[in-house]
Formats: sequence, C-alpha cells, structure tokens
Amino acid sequence: MCGIIGYVGNRPAVPILLQALRDLEYRGYDSAGIAVLDGDGVSIAKKQGKLVNLESALSNVPAGTVGIGHTRWATHGRPSDENAHPHASCDGRTMVIHNGIVENYASLKEELSARGHAFRSETDTEILAHLLEERIREGADLFRALRETARRLEGSQAIVAMSLDEPDVLAAARLGNAGGVVVGFGNGETVVASDLAAVLPITQEVAFLADGQVARVTSGGIEVATVDGDPVRLERKRIPIDPVTALKGQFPHFMLKEIHEQPEALADTIWSLATLDPAALYFDDLGSAAARLAQVERVVLIGMGTSLHAAMLGQRYIEAFARVPAFADNASEFRYRDPVLDGRTLVISVSQSGETVDVLEAMAVARAAGALQITVCNTEGAQTTRVAEGTVYTRAGLERGVASTKCFTAAVVALYLLALRLAMAKGRVTEAELAGHLSDLAHLPGAVATIIARRDALRGRAIQLARAEHVLFLGRGLAYPVAMEGALKLKEVSYIHAEGYAAGEMKHGPIALIEPAFPTVAIATQHALRSKMVSNIEQIQARGGPVTAIVTEGDDELAALCDAAIAVPPVSPWLEPVVAVIPLQLLAYDVAVHRGCDVDQPRNLAKTVTVE
Repeated sequence: MCGIIGYVGNRPAVPILLQALRDLEYRGYDSAGIAVLDGDGVSIAKKQGKLVNLESALSNVPAGTVGIGHTRWATHGRPSDENAHPHASCDGRTMVIHNGIVENYASLKEELSARGHAFRSETDTEILAHLLEERIREGADLFRALRETARRLEGSQAIVAMSLDEPDVLAAARLGNAGGVVVGFGNGETVVASDLAAVLPITQEVAFLADGQVARVTSGGIEVATVDGDPVRLERKRIPIDPVTALKGQFPHFMLKEIHEQPEALADTIWSLATLDPAALYFDDLGSAAARLAQVERVVLIGMGTSLHAAMLGQRYIEAFARVPAFADNASEFRYRDPVLDGRTLVISVSQSGETVDVLEAMAVARAAGALQITVCNTEGAQTTRVAEGTVYTRAGLERGVASTKCFTAAVVALYLLALRLAMAKGRVTEAELAGHLSDLAHLPGAVATIIARRDALRGRAIQLARAEHVLFLGRGLAYPVAMEGALKLKEVSYIHAEGYAAGEMKHGPIALIEPAFPTVAIATQHALRSKMVSNIEQIQARGGPVTAIVTEGDDELAALCDAAIAVPPVSPWLEPVVAVIPLQLLAYDVAVHRGCDVDQPRNLAKTVTVE
C-alpha cells in the first residue's frame, strides 16, 4: 500500500526522507510528498507522479530535523498534487500521513464540516488532521490526540503525525493490518516507517507496533500505549545486516512473511487499479488493448500452476460481469492443441514472473493467430509485458518463497478488476454496480488480516494433517480452484500427496479412497454451493473419513458436522476464494514446518520455470 517514513533527530530530514521514499518505491505509488518542521514553521512539498517530480519541488524546503514523507496509492480521490500526502489541518499546524482506509470517513467528514472545517482534498486521510487539530485545541498533546482520534476510526490504518505545538515529536499508530509500523532507534535519532527497507539504512535496532498501539516518537526513543492509554513495553530487536535475514524481518521463513504481507499486497494491487471515491478504474498500462476491449467476443485465460488457478477464477469473473464466453487453459497444453483464435479473441496470460516458458510459447501462438493479448504480471518489464498489447501489474512486491502465496491472491483481485474493466467496455456494469464491487474489495484486506491473526488456532489441525500420506481437497463453484490451490500448496512444501477435486466428481472415483487414514479438506463457505458441500461431507464421514472444513463465521451447523472447522469472515460471494485460500496456505506452511521440510526452497522446484 502506501509508503510511510517519519524522522526526528539531529540531521537534516529532507535527504533522509527522500532516500527512504526511494527505498519504498518498489511498493508502487502515484504521488509523493514530504513535510518538514523548521523553527516556527512547516514546509510541505507534494507532487503527482514519481519522486523525480517531488525532488524538483524541494528547493524551498528548509533543513529541519523533523519530518514525514509518503508515497501514495489513491483510494479516495484521483491521483493529484492536492490529494498527495502529507495533509494539514485547517490551521496548518498539524500534518498527517496515512496508510489504509477510514471506512467511516463520510460520516466523520460531514461532522467536521458542520463544525466549520474546510477540506482541501478529496481524501479520507485529511479528516485525521482535522480530528487531531480539535483534540490539540482542547489541550491534548499529540500522543494523546492520536490515541483519542484512533478510537473514532473504523478500518485498518497506519498513521504518522507531527505538530508545530510539539516540534520535536512524532506520533504513530497502527490499527488493524493496513501494513506494518516499524520504529528504528539510531544514535540521537529515531525513524518510523511502513517497512524495514526504509529503516535499515539508518539503524538495525528496531521495534514493531502491534494492532491497537500508538507511539510517541522523539530523538531519544519512544513511549507506547494502547489506544485506551494503557502503557506498553515494546521488545527491541536487532536485525542482522545480511540481506536474506534482513528481508525476512521477524519471520523464520519467506513463505510465512509473504502470507502475512497479503493484506498489504491486496490493497496495493486494488488501489493501483481503482479508486473508491470516486468509484473508478485506472488501467494505465493497457496500452492499445484498451480501445479494443469493446470488440472482444471471447476470452481465453492461460497460466501454469498457481497462476492457472487464478486464471480459473478470472474466467468466472469475466463470464459473470462482462457476459463474454471465457475459459481457462493450461498454457503448456494450449500451445500444442492448435487453438481456434482470431482478432476478436482476448488472450489473458497470468504469470507472476513474466518469464515462464510455457506461457511465453502460448503467447507466441496467440500472437500468430492475431489475438489481442493482456498479461497479468508481478514483474515490471518482464517478457510477457513486452509481448502483450496491454499489462495489468499486480503490486505484491518481490516474492521469494518458491510456493506462491501473495502473488496468487494479488492476481485474483487484478483479474476481478480486469473483468470489471471489460464489463464497462461492453456496457454490462453500471456506475452504481462498480461502486458496490469496489466497496466489497475495500473490505477484503481487513478480512484477510483477521484470518492471519488467528494462525495459532490452525496449528493443532496442521499437526494432525502432518501425519497423513494423502489429503483430498474438495470445492464447488468458485471454491473449486481454491481446492486445487490448497492441494498444490500442501504438496509443494510438505511433500504430502494431495489432490484438488470438484466436489461433484467425488462419486466418480475419489470416494473409493476414503477411509479413516485419508483426511479431506472441504471448502464450504457460505456461497460455495454450501448445501451441496454438506452432502459431500456427510458421505465422506459415513465412510469414516475425517473432514476439515473452511466455513463462514457463524455457520455452526456445518462446523458441527466436521471433525474440525476453520471459520473465515463473511465477504462478497465473488471474493470468498481469497479469504478461503488463506487458511489453506497457513495449513500447508505449518504442516511443512512440522515435518521438517525446506519451506522456502522445496526439493526439485524452481521459482520460475524457464525450460520445458
């Protein structure tokens, strides 16, 4: 999502802030800004576009030693200079940078406007500056003002604020999981950021804020409390400077780290392609493909492994939203079967690396047939992006674990949004319907964060699955690709034989395998043809097979049928695959760790397959 940096110390802040923003550029952004305190004043510079635009505006910013900086993905308000962070209060004395979405911003903005506050931007972030201004005017210091403001906010947030009333203090807060907040302790200087990448060039000694914690940050250190004011003592850690350990941060494996990064990867991908208010889509990298979408009569989606499973979900989205015939195919099979393609066919390739040989060869077949091509890719400038007419970038960040996690869910939401873009080109979705879809997406990162926070509850089931030699994964409808992905994750990292099946196929063969030593994982969320899944579960248990089910919160009836149930928060039916796959990723990870497997580099596997 957005990149955040704050500095308080004894050196000029601007060069430090600017370098930190460069270190955060990999997260993607549409605008950037810096604010610096200097004596009795504050200077703010912010520009739409890349950092080079901001640098050209910094000549008049003073050499103060306290400041904040930000790179933004638009959520509320289009990309513009005015909507870039930092944002200031009415009196110009309080400045704020922010990562996340204030879900109740509309009611808060109405309330503030009624009290005479004037707004300069279209963002939800600006309300934070005005709320802080009111608390400070009533006598609160910045630390207390942020705690009191935080209690009024709905949704996940990461916030850093500063005020002319306390020119040697920053205040920072983490609410939910809109990305991390890490504090770095230097020699007479302290830095607060959204990412270790911005901290490690300054210091290796760090601490991480947890959900619901607020910090008062000075050059000498920090004071931390909960939003209710209860004191908290943070554990400081020294991050080794070797690059691999540093990149893992507080996690033992890249896979676990990347699972935890999914709320942020989802938000980054969603808001790089859309804004919530106004409800709009921005596919800036579609190139010449954009003008041809209205003429598309058929869509083919291709991928391999995890990317194929994402493509299978993309197929469902395209048919449902755009009402265009679509099907997903394995790229290695597609290239050899002489497919029927023409200029009215859109071929969508899905490849996180953009260098997979089977995908590239399949794209060559599509090009020879004159088909329009769009690629969904996580790597800027990759080969697939140079072959296709248009690109949809996912913003998952570098994924180092061989078993893909965050790139899968990022690709799913990218395909969801691409399906909406095609639907708009075909006149099949209204502005109101688009706004509803974007509102559903806005709640998705928080739902995923909720599941990740419950990881400890999954470990007992993982230990039991670790004893199995075979595991069956079942799903129907949108849950079928999730079953395939869950099986793939388990076999990749734990070396347990696992198969994902459409649950309707169970009686056509797999049921012969069911016995007490053969566990089944059933994806049975609220909208995944639940009643049909109940029948499958009952048939498995009638033959002594143990069942672990992924269910929607509150579905106690279904949970009672199973040996174990893992509840996920309710979301839009179209987005249930994203929340359902998270516990399957965590189960695969914990099973593999329990079995002593090499989680990040499983045997015989490579991150990118570049030869047949």
